[in-house]
Order: sequence, then C-alpha cells, then structure tokens
Amino acid sequence: MKAVVFDGEKLSLKYDEKYPMPKILNDEDVIVKVEYSGVCGTDLHIIQGEFPARKDRPLPLGHEFSGIVHEVGNKSIFKKGQKVVVDPNRACNLCNFCRGGNYQYCLRAGINSTIGIWNDGGWAQYVRCPQDQVYALPDGITTEQAGLCEPYSCVAHGFDRAAPIPVGSKILIVGAGIIGNLWVTTLHLQGHRDVTVSEMNKTRLDIVKGLETGYRLINPDVLAAEKQLYDVIIDCTGVGKVMEINFNYLCHGGKYVLFGCCPPTHQATVNPYQIYDKELTIIGVKINPFSFPKAIGLLSTSTIRSLVSKHIHSPSIRTR
Repeated sequence: MKAVVFDGEKLSLKYDEKYPMPKILNDEDVIVKVEYSGVCGTDLHIIQGEFPARKDRPLPLGHEFSGIVHEVGNKSIFKKGQKVVVDPNRACNLCNFCRGGNYQYCLRAGINSTIGIWNDGGWAQYVRCPQDQVYALPDGITTEQAGLCEPYSCVAHGFDRAAPIPVGSKILIVGAGIIGNLWVTTLHLQGHRDVTVSEMNKTRLDIVKGLETGYRLINPDVLAAEKQLYDVIIDCTGVGKVMEINFNYLCHGGKYVLFGCCPPTHQATVNPYQIYDKELTIIGVKINPFSFPKAIGLLSTSTIRSLVSKHIHSPSIRTR
C-alpha cells in the first residue's frame, strides 16, 4: 500500500510492497481505509526532532484521521463500509491512573501508545486499530468533518479542565491556528461573547473573521500596548516565551490554560508572587481522555468547513 513514512530523520513516500498492508491480528481489530488525515503541529514537532516518537522502525505518522471500515475481526461490533473516526490514544486499563479515569497520565499506554506516533498512523491508505479506539460517525457528519474530531476532542478536554468558565468572562485566545479556531467555535457555542483573539498572522485573523463570531481580533502589539487583564487566557501557540509575556495579563483569580504543546526544550519564567497575590491557576491540557463523544457532538453543531485550509489530493493521504 501507499504510505508517508517517518524513519526518525526524514519522511518518504512508500509504494505498494514497500510498506505492508495491515492485517487483522486480534478478533476485535478494525482495519480502516483512510479518507482524510490531518497534519498536526505535533507531527511537525516530531519531524523536527522536538517531540518523542517511535524510532526503532519506520512508520506512517498521522493521529488525526477518519475513513471507512475495510475489514473487521470476528468479534468486532463494526461492519464493513461504516464511516468511522479513530481516537489515537487509549488506556492500559491496569495502572492506577487508568483505573481512576485519567489515562492521559498512563505511562504504559496513553500518549505512549498513540496511533500515528508509536503505532502506524493515518498517513497511509489503511490502518489497523483496536475497536475500542474506533467511533462510528452519525449520518450528519462526513469523514471530511471528522478529520477534525481528534483536535476537537482535545479542546473538549481542555474546556472541561478550565471549567467553570462563567458566561460573561473576559477571555483571551492567543494564537489563531486551527486549535485556536476550534477554541473560538467551542466558546461561541457555549455562549461566550467577550472574547479577544491575538494573532500576528493577518491571514489567520481573516479566517477567524470568516467564522462571524463577532470576537475582537488583534495582533500581539495591540495586546502589549493595551495591557488589559483577562479572566481566562487560552494559550494555543506552543511557545514558552508567549506564556512568559501573556501570563502578566491575567486578572485576580484568573486561569491560564496552557493548551499548545511546547517542545520539551522551551522554558518560561513566571512570578510566584503573582500566583500567590492574584490566586492564579495554571492549567495544563494533555490529549483527550474520554472526550471523543463530546467532539462528535461539537462537530454536529459547529460550522467548521471554513477551517479546512487545504486538501492534499494524494492517494497516500486521501484515498477516496
């Protein structure tokens, strides 16, 4: 089959017999024919050597993907031809973290067994997945829309981590890439209107404007000049220095949601006295435990077509 494969140093396109077609190994396995697979910022960090991933053998990256059931094991609940989306993360179900409902902390599975990072992912025509990581799509959601299900599930988890966020809160979103825009749609659906989006790239701000939320759109220079304070800051940049600057814009009792995934080498300095004096809260967000059903719900109520920046019509990425 065709696959875009990462060998720990570079990407290469493999054809036919050069990368093997996956086979059913367990009775509950599902082989998904990939229709859409996203390119995540984490994928770029992996390629740049900034994020841990499997290196003992080449494998296709891609942990955001959807498609059609191609083949199933004897005990699978899925049927050939079903539209599905895949949660790349899972629990080991044995450690205290997993049994406590927090498999994002799992040291055996969790992010350490992610499809597309540690196991073969969606930058291929076909992927073998355990059925407990596969979700059937409702009739109203296309496989194209479902390509955003994994990042939406992370946003849903982040929203839960930051809750409660009372309607009327003054909110700042820093960074208007795809994740920032998914936060925009989520907050708007939840009734939030006093939201500012800070982004240095005008093209990205134009995309946010096209969502017609009425949110205030500015660049970081305006943010620095105003020195306004916010109840909640959602950092979607993945840049440590950004946190160092924007942490100063929290009001008393404020929450800083560190959502963007920073490379392990990034550092940021914050003032502990500010945390004490203002009773500030720093919230980390890691992957998407049990939040795929919420993401599917968000997909069914959001206008997200304008957030798809580009289709790559390659049989290695999109196989319709």
